[in-house]
Amino acid sequence: MVRRDELHITVPNLFRCPISMDVMRSPVSLSTGVTYERSSIQHWLDSGHDTCPATMQILQSKDFVPNLNLRRLINLWAQSHGPMSPASSPILSDQQLRGLVQYIANENEKFNQNLFNSLAKMVDFAKASDENRRFLANFNGFVSAVVGVLNRQGVEIEVLELVMRLLDLISPQNGVVEQLHQLITKSNRNCLSSIQFLLERGSLRSKIESARVLGSIALDADSKRLMAEKEGLLSVLNHLLSSETDRSLHDAVFSCLVSLSVTRSIKSELVRFGLVQLITETLLNPDACAEKALKLLSKIATCAEGRSEISGEPKCVAAVAERLMKGSKEATEDGVAVLWSVCCMLGDKRAQECVRKRNGVAKILLVMQSGYCEGHFVRRMCGDLMKVLSVGLGMGLSYDTMTKHIMPC
Repeated sequence: MVRRDELHITVPNLFRCPISMDVMRSPVSLSTGVTYERSSIQHWLDSGHDTCPATMQILQSKDFVPNLNLRRLINLWAQSHGPMSPASSPILSDQQLRGLVQYIANENEKFNQNLFNSLAKMVDFAKASDENRRFLANFNGFVSAVVGVLNRQGVEIEVLELVMRLLDLISPQNGVVEQLHQLITKSNRNCLSSIQFLLERGSLRSKIESARVLGSIALDADSKRLMAEKEGLLSVLNHLLSSETDRSLHDAVFSCLVSLSVTRSIKSELVRFGLVQLITETLLNPDACAEKALKLLSKIATCAEGRSEISGEPKCVAAVAERLMKGSKEATEDGVAVLWSVCCMLGDKRAQECVRKRNGVAKILLVMQSGYCEGHFVRRMCGDLMKVLSVGLGMGLSYDTMTKHIMPC
């Protein structure tokens, strides 16, 4: 396995190879006047290129000559600074980044030390600051070049992990998600296979990054269906919830599944995978990402199979009732929607009794009075729940679903 080189102290840009970004040991110059590390430019030329990576000029000759003056300067600098120590952010100039972009865009490159190092340098640069991430995101051709690596066949997992880390780092920048959506779901659909591969085989970190990127690019119904119908993808996401315990991973996967749960067939498939039981376990765990799980449960509850599965899991109904008013406004509304689906729409008597035992009537009243149900539909669901839950309790209630005030009578 290739290991990433450790970061070194910031050095003059002139001393760095535009391809590898490492300090040059054997600098050689092309006919364009640009200097590179010998091994890096030799590999570039051996791959069939006839251009200068930094300037994209066509080379009149592929010969290069040692840059002895630069080599002497580098040696003097290295002697005066002593052993190199870890340091702050690396620096990328426009010219250097242009060379790196051209290098990684080469479709023949699948795995070698230079490709790995080039991506690793970009990751280190992106991690250093938001300004660096904006620089990368706005650099012409950068996003498409990185996605292009993801789209290739037979790329080693270490390279794919670096690509996904880069995409995750720059995705919050303006316009990047839209670019990724277009490149991954519209043009380069093999990218989904690479993302699925990382979800299956990657490190914990790359699994989290892959789930986050996947969820972020589900921007319209077509892309959501495309991803959800990708053979094995939903199964892999579900398996991560059942086999992994990391909260950050669960949070990313739940968010991704919420984005993908747009059709009845998708929701039904998630039910068949046993997702209701996994969500129940999450809701019962005080340290878990319960709000994301509850959001997904509210999506599942909109299909008949989902309502049936929820009603058949008493612990699920009880957990939802217990969490009312204990989280955000949105989480409480999701909880109301789930209870309404099984208690009112499905009319499950066992679920109704389970909610009553968890002080459900008082909680629904409190929700209606507290401003948690500002939306008309949420007020209607609360009203419907009060009707079915108050039956047999000997309490008559009149309420106006257009207000938040409940008046015992």
